[in-house]
Amino acid sequence: MANPNRVAIVGLGNVGASFAYALLLSGLAAEIVLIDVNVSKAEGEAMDLNHAVPFAHPTRVWAGSYADCAGAAVTVITAGANQKPGETRLDLVQRNAKIFGSIVPRVVENNPGGILLVATNPVDALTYFSWKLSGLPWTRVLGSGTILDTARFRYLLSQHFAVDARSVHGFILGEHGDSEVPAWSLANIAGMRLADYCRLQGIPCDQATLDGIYRQTRDAAYEIIQRKGATYYAVAAGLMRIVEAILRDQRTVLSVSALVQGFCGIQDVCLSLPAVIHRDGIERVLQLDLTEDEQNRLRHSADVLRQTLQQIDLPK
Repeated sequence: MANPNRVAIVGLGNVGASFAYALLLSGLAAEIVLIDVNVSKAEGEAMDLNHAVPFAHPTRVWAGSYADCAGAAVTVITAGANQKPGETRLDLVQRNAKIFGSIVPRVVENNPGGILLVATNPVDALTYFSWKLSGLPWTRVLGSGTILDTARFRYLLSQHFAVDARSVHGFILGEHGDSEVPAWSLANIAGMRLADYCRLQGIPCDQATLDGIYRQTRDAAYEIIQRKGATYYAVAAGLMRIVEAILRDQRTVLSVSALVQGFCGIQDVCLSLPAVIHRDGIERVLQLDLTEDEQNRLRHSADVLRQTLQQIDLPK
């Protein structure tokens, strides 16, 4: 039986540890189990987090095994090799698929009723691989997808337009990677499309500026990796938002990676579209009114991901 208060985290690198810390501070979970191939690392993280409990919320945190995934509402997988400077997310696929081949079956064996949330890159390919490997309904296997890209997009737009990022609405669609698609036609502030907002507020808004914002969004990870070696705080916050939507049954619309079955003619691939997230995972993936150019770019993104999947030995 699922325990709505238990969250399991597999992989205690920078992303997993940052997410565990954010989860502890949030008070969302009564139990947090940490699993890593390096047992000492998991034990050390559990000790450190437990020492933060008096400053946060009563929470049971421990280093466990796959058996402790039993009953967890969500198992968040952050394990895998890191993206190296100059390396694309797609370059990681074969190394991390092999790692996932030893993780996913053991998680599902112990917790067939839970939700799998994949954060490891390349996240779209590994989400699809996890779905095929797990045998779970597609609605219970999702990836962090472009939730981080969308946050970067909103932040950069907010900086340009000098408004709170939470008041900027828009999505990055498709691959969490170089072929991602900005949905310019749907981006808005206070319900006004960007062109209308600029016109009515007397703000310059040329396409070259917007294209620059998109490039900064797309290339942000490369810039951060070059400077500090990895990205982890923002994606941990994104994972927190997804887990919150699940545990609190919020029906929140988030840009997560999920199986696409027919939108824009795209079939049998995982990529990011806005989806309604609730207690049982994905309630539905939303159908968007995109421009013809955006639809074409989304189909191209799906083709890129399909080529990547061909590099993985997928379960039949």
